[in-house]
Amino acid sequence: MPAERPELVPGRPWGTSPLAVALFALLFVIALLPVLTMPIPAMVDYPNHLARMHILVRDGTPEAHPFYRVTWALYPNLAMDLVVPLIARVTSVELATRLFLLASQILTITGAIALELAVKRRFQVSGFLALLVLYSVPFAWGFVNFQFAVGIALWGIAGWIVLQDRALPLRLALHTLFVALLFGAHLFALGLYGFTLGIHELWRARNRNPGLPTTMGRFLALALPAVVAFSIMRATGGSVGQDGTAWNGHWKLVMLFATLNGYSLWLSAAGTVSLVGLTVLLASRGAFRAVQSGFWLAGSLAGLFVALPTRLFDTAFVDLRVTVASLLIVPGFIVVSPPSRVWERITAAVVLGVTLVNLACAFTVAAIYRSEYAALLTSFGQLKPKSRVLVGHSGSGEDPPLNDLSDYPIYNAVTLAVAYADAFVPTLFTSIGKQPVTVIEGYRHLAVPYGGPTAMVILRDIAEGRPNADAPGYTRSWTADFDYLYVVGPSAPNPMPGLLVPLAASARFALYRIERRRPRE
Repeated sequence: MPAERPELVPGRPWGTSPLAVALFALLFVIALLPVLTMPIPAMVDYPNHLARMHILVRDGTPEAHPFYRVTWALYPNLAMDLVVPLIARVTSVELATRLFLLASQILTITGAIALELAVKRRFQVSGFLALLVLYSVPFAWGFVNFQFAVGIALWGIAGWIVLQDRALPLRLALHTLFVALLFGAHLFALGLYGFTLGIHELWRARNRNPGLPTTMGRFLALALPAVVAFSIMRATGGSVGQDGTAWNGHWKLVMLFATLNGYSLWLSAAGTVSLVGLTVLLASRGAFRAVQSGFWLAGSLAGLFVALPTRLFDTAFVDLRVTVASLLIVPGFIVVSPPSRVWERITAAVVLGVTLVNLACAFTVAAIYRSEYAALLTSFGQLKPKSRVLVGHSGSGEDPPLNDLSDYPIYNAVTLAVAYADAFVPTLFTSIGKQPVTVIEGYRHLAVPYGGPTAMVILRDIAEGRPNADAPGYTRSWTADFDYLYVVGPSAPNPMPGLLVPLAASARFALYRIERRRPRE
């Protein structure tokens, strides 16, 4: 049967001019600056990942970490854990980790473009939208394995589309390669890849009616590599993650408008409203036409966003990851033809405006944290070797406040003490099924496999002997179990002058030595 060809819309093919391509190339370079120009990118989870990379690189050497051990298994979340140590053989751990992040960003952007070219045979909107979401919540918060895997998934979907009418062995070979890559990189990205191809094949079966045996054969080819991968994982003792599924349905609509910008809720909401309004206006003027399974994918991914919990197998923001993945996948299947030159200019102005605001915000936050991270690294010189370091946050609630997302890149930054001071920090990510790093015996009761700093109001209650039901188990005897306390977040006075001795401070953190109180005679 003939290959699928894009069903293009008559009218102005917006986004295909040489000027648009040149503008995109310029924006592409600008978008990478927050990572290219900063020693440590200002992303919430990035310092935690960088600390883990140091442990992996030092494992098996005389400089192996005193508090952590490497325990490999077939976990479907190992992209940077496998790649960065290899790069670090020829460069520093810091540069190797940053190169991995850059590769993740480049894969994401080029993957969206590749998918659009595979479906529509034209460069139009996907590249610009990929730049627009490059610093959305999942990516700006340092979900690096997920971003790397999403980039691979986009290339894999593009490859399947290109080969969808070719011989089965060729399609199966390429598909098996991408399943293997995605299985090792990030499980949820593999799920999005399989979901997208599954919906596309359902559309194809209904549209072309190839017969039941052919349809079953195509779906079997889709499922078989994943079944084999999961079977191998189970046989070798690997796992997906820990328990931890939470449904926050009442927050879904709110978070939908808080996803676009990972550093500012206000900019995120304003950008989302602008894009949604533009989309509605263009749709009412017939500016959109689905190519192949475009409408099926848009509806199915919207349903997936509604159906999925916020946290699944201890993986956070699952539904928001679907939102960002949808903005990278669906535009590749939608032809945009503004009805007039005026609407073409309005469309370009809105998309470019939101993109530039997001990029400017990301670069500003990165520049601010350049000095904050430098001050933090300097403060590690105050720590005695092999110290136990607790992290608290200055907010009033159990979790860090959400009012200013630009404060978030400091909340995991203290885990860098693991790398640069050989310290024990309980909030280093050591979740079984996610990271190949565990805490040595004797300290596991103090570890938080996947969590963040504790509110100072809780730590103060414990220190003063008041019960607090929200206190995590590892903090119950924090004044005796830890040597130092970092308080991260907005600057605040010494919360316990009789117990904490100030050693260093900056705008977003303070370091204290915990005074050992002598027992009363």
